[in-house]
Amino acid sequence: MPTRKVPRRNLVLTTLAIALAALPAAAFAPPGQAAAPAASDPPSTSAAAAPVSFVNLPSLPLPADHAAHKITVTYRNDSSGDRTVAPQILVESPDNGPFLDPVDIRLELLAADGHWHTVALGSQTGTLYTPLIPAKLVLHSHHTLTEHYRLTVTKAGQGTIEPRVALYA
Repeated sequence: MPTRKVPRRNLVLTTLAIALAALPAAAFAPPGQAAAPAASDPPSTSAAAAPVSFVNLPSLPLPADHAAHKITVTYRNDSSGDRTVAPQILVESPDNGPFLDPVDIRLELLAADGHWHTVALGSQTGTLYTPLIPAKLVLHSHHTLTEHYRLTVTKAGQGTIEPRVALYA
């Protein structure tokens, strides 16, 4: 029986999309602000909607040192309308392992206040990834999204850093 290899990043996205679609919209509201929808309210699926495509940015080898390395994610919305996007960092382990663990890497995001904030990493099938839902934002027509990350390898391993931008309908 012929088999087909599914790239791990597609498996992560599919599994994440299925899991998010199963969650109620209240799961995405801050604590204390989640309210039960009124009977007349239509079901909300915008928070859990899966991306329609990705813009893959140039990948980088995972550094072997323990120094902080800057990664910049840039995407320009050249369309005539606003677009919902979400930057994402994937760190792919080698196909045959050993697989990286979230504690092997520290990823930080430069916030608007000028401070670096740690970003939690998910892990599935050898891929570390930043969650999409908290990163979603509306990018206005002809505006550019630029996000600055800082990645530090805390435990040496092999892998590839794959920045990308998720595009929503």
